[in-house]
Amino acid sequence: MRFLKFRGIQTTAVIARHLKMTLPGARKHLASLFQAKLVSFSDESGKVGRPRRSWQLTPLADKRFPDSHAALTLEMIASIRTVFGEAGLDQLISSREGETEGRYRTALAGLRDTAKKVAKLAELRSEEGYMADWQILSDGSWILAENHCPICIAARICQGFCRSELSVFRAVLGPEVTVERVEHILAGARRCAYRIAAK
Repeated sequence: MRFLKFRGIQTTAVIARHLKMTLPGARKHLASLFQAKLVSFSDESGKVGRPRRSWQLTPLADKRFPDSHAALTLEMIASIRTVFGEAGLDQLISSREGETEGRYRTALAGLRDTAKKVAKLAELRSEEGYMADWQILSDGSWILAENHCPICIAARICQGFCRSELSVFRAVLGPEVTVERVEHILAGARRCAYRIAAK
């Protein structure tokens, strides 16, 4: 399941290779996940042979990954809104943003190369439960992808967290690059992804 969470829809053959299993072994493993309603599949007919089957995680599978104490978070957000209003919630998010930015700046200190900064940022985000990875694109830009959002339930009721995340990335990666969100879980995407490009 972790592989599908990181990589999205994959064929049986690719999954078998990744798990170092035979195709029949991978099919059996995937069939058990399917019976547990943790994966779904679609078949694509080729010119010859059996259809190519591709697999993806179901919403039920997402519950197997960290949710960072969702219920408590939602209660706290509601309480902050009640006691301090929307402005108070914005202040709290800004304070958290400053702390996060400071932590990341310390971790990225001394790194001049953008690729190294992106790699380190992905490592930091993974440590926080975002299952982040990165890649360089053919045009020389980078993609930083977060394959899981451990605060997704909170972000759904308070999108200030998403705004803050983008702001932190822009601040710590520096003025030499642009950072834009190109995929967003809250907009229906499988993951959140950011394109980072030199100015």
